[in-house]
Amino acid sequence: MSTHQFYRKYMCPTSMRAIRARYDPFLQTRHRIEQLKQLGHSVDKVEFVVMGGTFMALPEEYRDYFIRNLHDALSGHTSNNIYEAVKYSERSLTKCIGITIETRPDYCMKRHLSDMLTYGCTRLEIGVQSVYEDVARDTNRGHTVKAVCESFHLAKDSGFKVVAHMMPDLPNVGLERDIEQFTEFFENPAFRPDGLKLYPTLVIRGTGLYELWKSGRYKSYSPSDLVELVARILALVPPWTRVYRVQRDIPMPLVSSGVEHGNLRELALARMKDLGIQCRDVRTREVGIQEIHHKVRPYQVELVRRDYVANGGWETFLSYEDPDQDILIGLLRLRKCSEETFRFELGGGVSIVRELHVYGSVVPVSSRDPTKFQHQGFGMLLMEEAERIAREEHGSGKIAVISGVGTRNYYRKIGYRLQGPYMVKMLK
Repeated sequence: MSTHQFYRKYMCPTSMRAIRARYDPFLQTRHRIEQLKQLGHSVDKVEFVVMGGTFMALPEEYRDYFIRNLHDALSGHTSNNIYEAVKYSERSLTKCIGITIETRPDYCMKRHLSDMLTYGCTRLEIGVQSVYEDVARDTNRGHTVKAVCESFHLAKDSGFKVVAHMMPDLPNVGLERDIEQFTEFFENPAFRPDGLKLYPTLVIRGTGLYELWKSGRYKSYSPSDLVELVARILALVPPWTRVYRVQRDIPMPLVSSGVEHGNLRELALARMKDLGIQCRDVRTREVGIQEIHHKVRPYQVELVRRDYVANGGWETFLSYEDPDQDILIGLLRLRKCSEETFRFELGGGVSIVRELHVYGSVVPVSSRDPTKFQHQGFGMLLMEEAERIAREEHGSGKIAVISGVGTRNYYRKIGYRLQGPYMVKMLK
């Protein structure tokens, strides 16, 4: 879904749909659902991505209006406030399984996070671009790298999934320094995002970078160097991180210099094959991708556990996988919150499930398909193991889940109740 700020960006399909709906969030939602129905898709589960500018910098009244109308478009109810909209959205036939909001580190502080929890938001996309202070300063980011680390810490301690936007090929960086920053990004516990959108720098007319490029003070990487760089970055991605995108969907006539290929990820993966290295991110390994591109299905499925420290907390990445074929069927992100968590619902040593996802073709709510992996019990098994770890290893007396508004009833059925924006359960 696009806000009225989106005119500052390029005319991607999302913004074109928003313009046709005159940026009305209700109409954008209804039109898109009808389009998906006509294309033969099941629309009983939807996820919103609110994009275009910094949504949390907009006036509170407009933000509430926008999110309220997203929920009302699903439920058919006309709500007076965001709380009423969320309440009716819980019971909607078309379930909102999650909301993603794009923001900046300096608009990802405590008050912003609390507002986004009220909206039913479950995932944040945070514009980072670089882990170097000098680059953040020279590109006029308007925030420090310290603010990035703080926003990651606060967001994860609130239960959010964190997706970072990173931009290689910025001025005064260079290939080796670019590689070093991604090594730092994935290995330093102050960063370690759950997801990544990789947006190589593009030179667009009307920007300060365009003037640098025009005067010869900035030069983009060559196509071969860029493919090599992206291949090396993808090889660094840990198995608990998902790479959502590898380039922006910007019409080439608008680009003066930068990415010349529309299939950069494909080229990078081909280069990795030549080099004998692999990308083991979540997306590459998920069962649906493996079935479509490699015609393979999992044979021997087992529970896999990976523990790591990130942003002041203890993270456990649980998954059901076929290790021999490196196929991922479902995952759960469990966090033992740090003592600095500011949400009262999570204070005093609470464990939180930040994500539960079973992959494969979408299966409608309350349905089963023996040829597909959704609704086959993997989610329940992951939750049972998360509860055991929280109780026996974390020493937590309570476990919480940051749940999409439309999936709250799933957790109610397994003993959870609503406390604030979270579904919670006391552990015996």
